[in-house]
Amino acid sequence: MKTLVTRSSMPPFEEYVAMIKPLWESVWLTNNGALHKQFEEELKNYLGVTGLSLMTNGHMALELALQALGVAGPDEDGEVITTPFTFASTTHAIVRNRLKPVFCDIRRDNYTIDASKIENLITRKTKAILAVHVYGSPCDVYKIEEIAQKYNLKVIYDAAHAFGVRIKCGTKESGIAQFGDASMLSFHATKVFHTIEGGAVAFSDTQTGDKLYRLKNFGIMSETEVDYVGANAKMDEFRAAMGLCNLQYIDREIKKRKAKTERYRMNLKEVKGITLLPEQKGVIPNYAYFPVLIEDDFPATRDEIYAELKDRNIFARRYFYPLTTRYSCYKGKFDSFPTPVAEEIARKVLCLPLFADLSGETIDTVCKIVDARRFQ
Repeated sequence: MKTLVTRSSMPPFEEYVAMIKPLWESVWLTNNGALHKQFEEELKNYLGVTGLSLMTNGHMALELALQALGVAGPDEDGEVITTPFTFASTTHAIVRNRLKPVFCDIRRDNYTIDASKIENLITRKTKAILAVHVYGSPCDVYKIEEIAQKYNLKVIYDAAHAFGVRIKCGTKESGIAQFGDASMLSFHATKVFHTIEGGAVAFSDTQTGDKLYRLKNFGIMSETEVDYVGANAKMDEFRAAMGLCNLQYIDREIKKRKAKTERYRMNLKEVKGITLLPEQKGVIPNYAYFPVLIEDDFPATRDEIYAELKDRNIFARRYFYPLTTRYSCYKGKFDSFPTPVAEEIARKVLCLPLFADLSGETIDTVCKIVDARRFQ
C-alpha cells in the first residue's frame, strides 16, 4: 500500500451528495450560483476577511491578484521581489504577467523570505513584494508592511499553504489572510482545506474586489458591456459544495494533523543530524507539512533517505527542490542575487507524509527508517 506525502480529506459522501442534489433541479452549475455565494460568505467569516473572490485554482488567483492591484501593467520592466524557495506557481505568476522576479534569500528559522534583505533589492522598477508563507509558516508580515509603506509598494502573499493559520500580537489575534493588499489561498486537493481544485484572493479594498470580478469573468458586466480584458477563473458549484462540506470539519482536521505532527516530533527530536522546523512563537499553525532537514553530518544524504522511503512505498517529497531559479525554463533569463540559505535548505529538505488520517504506525515506520540510517 502506498503512503503519499499527503492525502485529501473527504467529507461524508452522503453530505456531499445532499449538498449537490439541488443542482439537478436548478441546473445552475457555475456563474456565481447559490452555493458559490454561500461558500464565499462562510469563508469570509471563517478567515476574518472583509473581501474574498473565489477562483478556479490558486494559480489563477495569484495571476489575477497581480493584475487587480495594478502590479502587472503595460510596461514590461516592472520588478517583483519574491522568494526562490516556493512552488513553481509563485514565480510563473510573476513571469506570465511580464514582470521580472527579483529573488530574495530566506530565513534559516522558518524558510520564509528574509525581510531584512528586501530593502537592498528595491529599485525604481520595483512594484511589489510577493512573499510566501512556506509550509504555513507566516512571513514577518509586520516588517514587510513597514517596508512596503516606506517605498509605496504593493504586498501580495502566497498563502497557498496557510489556510486557517492565525498570528497573535499582544492581545490581538489575526487570520493570515488579513495581511497584505491581497492574499492568495489555494484549495487544491493536496491542501489542508480543499475544494478539489480551487482558490481565492482575500482583500480589503472594494476596488480590488471589483477588478477581480471583471478579471475572472472575461470583463463581462452585462449582456452588452465588456469593459475589461479578462480571463475565465470562476469557481463552479460542485467545488463550492465540496468547500462548504469540508469547512464544517476543518478545525477537526487541523487538530488531527497536530497530533500527527507531535508524534513525528517525539520520534525525531533526539535524532542527531536531523533538524526539525522550529515552532513559531505567537502562531496558531495549520500543520500543513512536516519538513525535516537532513544535515551534512547525518550518515545518509537527503536523496538516499528519499529513495529508501520510496522503495518501501512511502513517498516523501523534496519540497522545494530545486529552487525556481534553477528551473530550465528560467536558465539565463533572470540574473539572481545570491540566495545561499535557500540553496542550502533546498538541498537538505524532505517533507515527510502528513495528513489527518495518517496512522501512528506509519509515522513510527517512517521515523525508524530515517533513524536507522544513522547506524548503516
